[in-house]
Amino acid sequence: MKEATVLPPPWDVAVESVDSVQARALLREYYTEVADRYYSLHENRRSTPEEIERGLAEYPAGYLAPPDGVLLVARREDDVAGCVGVRLLDARTAELKQLFVRAARRGRGAAGVLLAAAERAAAQLGAERLRLDTRLDLVEALALYRRHGFTEIAPYHDDRYAEIFFEKRLSGGRRSG
Repeated sequence: MKEATVLPPPWDVAVESVDSVQARALLREYYTEVADRYYSLHENRRSTPEEIERGLAEYPAGYLAPPDGVLLVARREDDVAGCVGVRLLDARTAELKQLFVRAARRGRGAAGVLLAAAERAAAQLGAERLRLDTRLDLVEALALYRRHGFTEIAPYHDDRYAEIFFEKRLSGGRRSG
């Protein structure tokens, strides 16, 4: 007789304060990974602690707080997998920020769950479309966004690290009270 496969419970996604210990740790890990990948590709080195501190200060997470933003964290009990941020750019447009899954948790569906939760959060903020930018070397992210229905668009802002831009139309974009 064949043994039954026991599947892990699904990831729970909940709003997290950007000031929480978990949120700060996840955002630092996110920034360290993307900075290390950038410097490795362009300068054949890893980022320095000073560069990480400057980068974190340059992109403060405060814009991922209510009323116009949110940070979502995926967990299974005490196992924290990753995070994603959403912020309003205008009344109809939200932006996806800092989608990140810890390396040891990748390949277990957390990124897709976080992305779906971000789409719902953007719609709850009243957005009709969700935009994002990323870099071409972040090939896993590019594949994820395309797989989830994001299409390439013209640049909507000027940032030296943004190389490709995406958008997805949302359904049910009504701002909740």
